[in-house]
Amino acid sequence: MTLPIYQVDAFTSKLFAGNPAAIVPLTEWLPDALLQSIAQENNLAETAYFVREGDAYRLRWFTPAVEVDLCGHATLAAAFVLRRCLGYMGPQIDFDTRSGRLTVTGGTGAGEDGCYWLDFPARPPVPIELETPIRDGMGRPPMAALKARDHLLVYETQAEVAALSPDYPRISQTDHFAVIATAPGDDCDFVSRFFAPRQGINEDPVTGSAHCTLTPYWAERLGKTKLSARQISPRGGELQCELVGDRVRIGGYGVLYLRGEIEV
Repeated sequence: MTLPIYQVDAFTSKLFAGNPAAIVPLTEWLPDALLQSIAQENNLAETAYFVREGDAYRLRWFTPAVEVDLCGHATLAAAFVLRRCLGYMGPQIDFDTRSGRLTVTGGTGAGEDGCYWLDFPARPPVPIELETPIRDGMGRPPMAALKARDHLLVYETQAEVAALSPDYPRISQTDHFAVIATAPGDDCDFVSRFFAPRQGINEDPVTGSAHCTLTPYWAERLGKTKLSARQISPRGGELQCELVGDRVRIGGYGVLYLRGEIEV
């Protein structure tokens, strides 16, 4: 069986930056074991699959190790493939997912019109007492620790976040999904890094879903709802974020790297 495959660098306007995602459009669902095997073979942070269901698309995301409940960069990449490669012309793309209905607008032209806007659920964090393996495994204690789906560690400066060198086996010792490190940005409202060794991703290049937690935190702290963000991984990426009630709008660009076929 031959399947189409696309690879898109998301949350960037230049190739070889942002977060690469593989997108495999399907006409019907294949066995979960096969979907996971393809994701493992791709060895990217995410491989996403979608199937058209009425006027919407059912969208699922897989790391090389597990299926996840929410992923921003692969949602942007899926919308990019629908618009730029498969000719989708509607004003809004609706995805049904394990996190409910997600919508994507934009991506219809050049410049600002080429920005894709994701409508995601907000996940505000609450303060916690940080477990010892995570505190010690990060190599530098944060000034504050909070948690939603992910642990959120707040540092004083961008330089501190950039200098982190986590002990991945150590931070994997507790039952958590991932760890976000964040601080005020030198040239944006805030910066972050994202570590998910328990999910098969030591450091994710740019993580849209993390901004479901980062946006409400920084909106409250800075007293504004529109925020500029950078994820300062080695590849790096840029995001625009807006808190709208219990939702987060996340804006970013995409670049096509690859289109082809896979044999399974």
